[in-house]
Amino acid sequence: MQEIERKFLVNSDAFKKEASKQTRIVQAYLNSTPERTVRVRIKGEKAFLTIKGKGNTSGTTRFEWEKEISVKDAEQLLPLCEVGIIEKVRYKIPLGSHVYEVDEFHGKNNGLTLAEVELNDEHENFLKPNWLGKEVTGDKRYYNSYISKNPFNS
Repeated sequence: MQEIERKFLVNSDAFKKEASKQTRIVQAYLNSTPERTVRVRIKGEKAFLTIKGKGNTSGTTRFEWEKEISVKDAEQLLPLCEVGIIEKVRYKIPLGSHVYEVDEFHGKNNGLTLAEVELNDEHENFLKPNWLGKEVTGDKRYYNSYISKNPFNS
């Protein structure tokens, strides 16, 4: 399956008033090389194992495979992961025909807030709310796999 998304910095917490849902997420990486990342994630009451391929030139499109696993299995896999656990709260914000996912990071990445919007096509038009800041699509410094090793606060 191909994932097509655009990523932005968030310039205010005004998005919280528009959120339809929020979920706590803890995740870490079994492998974080750019060619293939293998992620373990506990998202609320569910857990997932996800494999992502390398992004295209613009960074908007890449292969993604995800399988739900038990929370117990995820908890057993987390200690095997590379150093650097990501902790965040994800807010879902419906806007037009899209849903923004806004991640407010905690722990060593406290102060970083990123928004992603999934698209059906790389060049698809979408509404941009006032709280949306600079686009960082394709900038590896804002990949979760990167900030797990190079925290925002360092």
